[in-house]
Amino acid sequence: MARKKKSGKPRIVARAELPTRYGKFTILGIDGANAAESAVALVHGKIRRGDAPLVRIHSQCLTGDVFHSERCDCRAQLEMALERTSRARCGIVLYLPQEGRGIGLMNKLKAYELQDRGMDTVEANRKLGFEADHRDYRFCAQALKLLGVRAVRLLSNNPDKVAQLEAGGIRVAERVPCQPPTTRRARGYLLTKKRKLGHLLTGI
Repeated sequence: MARKKKSGKPRIVARAELPTRYGKFTILGIDGANAAESAVALVHGKIRRGDAPLVRIHSQCLTGDVFHSERCDCRAQLEMALERTSRARCGIVLYLPQEGRGIGLMNKLKAYELQDRGMDTVEANRKLGFEADHRDYRFCAQALKLLGVRAVRLLSNNPDKVAQLEAGGIRVAERVPCQPPTTRRARGYLLTKKRKLGHLLTGI
């Protein structure tokens, strides 16, 4: 039996303390209209009305975040985000289930197989019938509003993320580069992000 689609605005369904090696966070489960519209928010400090907290919107990457893959810079970006947000007066990491730029884990692994045959990440996604970047950040804007955030200092290199947040009613007061040191293996991946996706990367 197919699951019924949930309706209504995003809501906080769980809240707990989360001590990490970077510092103490509050972890929030945010539920939306369907499985794709959900997020985990790690909040450091107090969200004050009118402030623009340091925010990282991070898409899930099992191979990078968990298995330390050197095919991408995802884990390095996540670690940088946790470190930076934990040192800010108020910092938020919004962690999204958008594996493989939104195409899902199994399709991402199929894309890896195509990359092993010579394609880059953009070519592989398109070969599988997807957009180069399949992610949608409208739910992120709703989740941030739910937390009381209307403006952010966004830790990102992705201009599309900036544009989508602002279209969703979140003012990006500043874009803060998120370019941690990475391995030589990730260089091709970063070049593709810069040349084909317009990511704002330097020294690549």
